[in-house]
Amino acid sequence: MALSPRLEFRQAQSLTLTPQLMQSIRLLQLSHLELNNFVEDELLRNPLLEREDGAEPADAEPGEAVERSTEITAYEDTVDRGDRIQDADSIADGYDTAVENVFPDQSAQDQLNPASRLDRNGASESGEAPDIDQFVASRPVLSEHLEAQSNLILRTAADRLIARHLIDGLNEAGYLAIDLDALAEQLGAEMGDIEAVLEALQGCDPVGVFARSVPECLAIQLRERDRLDPMMLKLLDNLAMVTEHDKIGLMRAIGCDREDLADMLAELRNLDPRPGLAFDSGPVETVVPDVFVRRGPDGAWQIELNSEVLPRVLVNRVYYATVTKQTRAPAEKSFLSDCLATANWLTKSLDQRAQTILKVSAEIVRQQDGFLTHGIAHLKPMTLRMVAEAIDMHESTVSRVTANKYIATPRGLYEMKYFFTTAIASSDGGVDHSAETVRHRIKQLIDAELVTAVLSDDTIADMLKQEQGIDVARRTVAKYREGMNIPSSVMRRRQKKNEQQMA
Repeated sequence: MALSPRLEFRQAQSLTLTPQLMQSIRLLQLSHLELNNFVEDELLRNPLLEREDGAEPADAEPGEAVERSTEITAYEDTVDRGDRIQDADSIADGYDTAVENVFPDQSAQDQLNPASRLDRNGASESGEAPDIDQFVASRPVLSEHLEAQSNLILRTAADRLIARHLIDGLNEAGYLAIDLDALAEQLGAEMGDIEAVLEALQGCDPVGVFARSVPECLAIQLRERDRLDPMMLKLLDNLAMVTEHDKIGLMRAIGCDREDLADMLAELRNLDPRPGLAFDSGPVETVVPDVFVRRGPDGAWQIELNSEVLPRVLVNRVYYATVTKQTRAPAEKSFLSDCLATANWLTKSLDQRAQTILKVSAEIVRQQDGFLTHGIAHLKPMTLRMVAEAIDMHESTVSRVTANKYIATPRGLYEMKYFFTTAIASSDGGVDHSAETVRHRIKQLIDAELVTAVLSDDTIADMLKQEQGIDVARRTVAKYREGMNIPSSVMRRRQKKNEQQMA
């Protein structure tokens, strides 16, 4: 049979990820903040989308006037309603005195910027509305705060240049994270000049910045308080013994008695080992739950989505029909058709996302009923596969739904990922135990131990196996203990003995 090219038609089924399907999958793993930003962008891009908040009630009769709450713009709230707020002159007249006696800062600002004075209606003399951003307090930034001080204490331009590089070399805690030798080579400056600038900058506010280690940071703060004596210097040289709670060794190394050591340790507790964190300019985001779990009147658990964080949008089909009738250009009709398809897809995807979150949350609550009722000791091991099989979904879908989502329960606010823990086999062949439950039990055993019977990791593993049938190895106990920042049995025994001798 001769080989020759030919055309054949075959009919087959296959899964294809369209762009809209990929976008729907991506919406599942977005947090409520990211989702609201995405919806805001779509509202600006698509003229057929509008928020559901502005829609009229569906049960309103035709021709019936719908009462709307009075809404005012920012300009009306600032200018047109400014007559409710008295200006500085009116307040001063009421007290029968001058403005500078009531508002000393106000008179100075008016002299610097006379055009910024407001009349009784809240508007300036030029007729423009005041800028609200001028009255918003900004959070201080560590670099700007230190640069302003360096310009006052350093005289030469060379010293200010060195100071700028030193300020750029600070980490978020306020410690100097650059090598002075490398900086001297980079700037072509003498090492003595850089050290002199560094010494001057170490006196800036907040006290303790520009330190290169924790002992140096504490020493700078103690020097500022005039408490850096030779005995305190010895204590700073032995900070490792402080973390080990070896008070007997500290008294021997420093040469002090118990009262002096207690006073010096109390002095250290009043210091700030990370002074730069007070100027952290990162935004503070409040964790808002996506799902609420409450106990119903009949004793069953009620799962409810947080409607406050769910964006609700509608498709304005009336506007689409009106504009379509007046449109003649093919490009404009194609644009409107694309906008309608995108709007329909978005509303459907948002509804499907909400239903999926509710479905996954209901299954989590069903499987973790023991935890919600009795506490962490009854937290069951649960995997993504278990939830996916129960609700007939793919494991990757459950993973995306639980990412960046929080659930509010009577036990507290938890991330959905918290409930998915590995299983630890039971020694008697019973029900598996959750890893989080094992951690909780290990902490309980360590908290209840006596100074004469400090539990080793092997002893804890044996106790877990005998008491609760938890088959866990010694290295697993050590890993969980270190994850909870609990020291070893040797360290805990030393701490308890020192505390007993100091008592």
